[in-house]
Amino acid sequence: MIQVIQIGAYAARLAGVRTGRIATSISLFNLFVTASRLASLVLTLMLAPLSDTAGNTVRALSLHHPEPLALIAGVQHLFEWQLRAIIIGGTLGTIVGALLLPLFTYLYVRGVRSFERTKSIPHSLARLFDLRVMLDVLRHLRVPHYREIFSFSIRHIPTRLLVFNVVVTAVYAIGVVAAYYASVVDVNFARTAAGASGVVNGIGTIAFTFFVDPTSSMIVDEAAKGERPHEEVKAMVFYLALTAIIGWVLSQALLWPAAWIITVVAHLVNR
Repeated sequence: MIQVIQIGAYAARLAGVRTGRIATSISLFNLFVTASRLASLVLTLMLAPLSDTAGNTVRALSLHHPEPLALIAGVQHLFEWQLRAIIIGGTLGTIVGALLLPLFTYLYVRGVRSFERTKSIPHSLARLFDLRVMLDVLRHLRVPHYREIFSFSIRHIPTRLLVFNVVVTAVYAIGVVAAYYASVVDVNFARTAAGASGVVNGIGTIAFTFFVDPTSSMIVDEAAKGERPHEEVKAMVFYLALTAIIGWVLSQALLWPAAWIITVVAHLVNR
């Protein structure tokens, strides 16, 4: 659900071009991104008991069992696959969010127009629970046709934007789970390792702010001024969603290296 919201926020760019209300659309974009990141904090809280259980088991085995290495490895392996299952969930959420981008675009367009009438974000959001609005939204629920997907041209989308989006997404995807995994790999520095998740996500936020957000905003502004066709904004939104999926898939391979780096940093910090 977190990743569906995160990917759905991309549609605000396209809605801003369609409505001509760039600033309002960006405000809605920031609202949904903030909501997804707050939800990520809830996910972090839900991960903590899994980490505590695995870490406490490893610590107990290390102290009391005569030959604990195989058992410890089994506990760590189980915890690793629990984390990989969570990454798979994030990947599936990203795919679902990408398929629902036409619906999200429609919702943003409605949201911008509703805000113009009511001058209140809470009131506009409350309209989503109106039965007539819900039925109208369901009528606009559709999955993009494969011909529409293959029609998006990558020619005018900066390569660095897509590369940085892959990297930033992979960092976000792996930050929390790698930190908790590191806390079980070396239980002596568990709290330091778990605390590193905030640092990793902070690096991801800085990278997004410097390399992804400004470039995508510039493309939207150029389209709003008529310097680019609207189709290029649609292509940008599509490829941002596609590279986000690639980032999540890539994060599976990064779990071990990221956990190892966090473990090394935890050792250095404690010294």
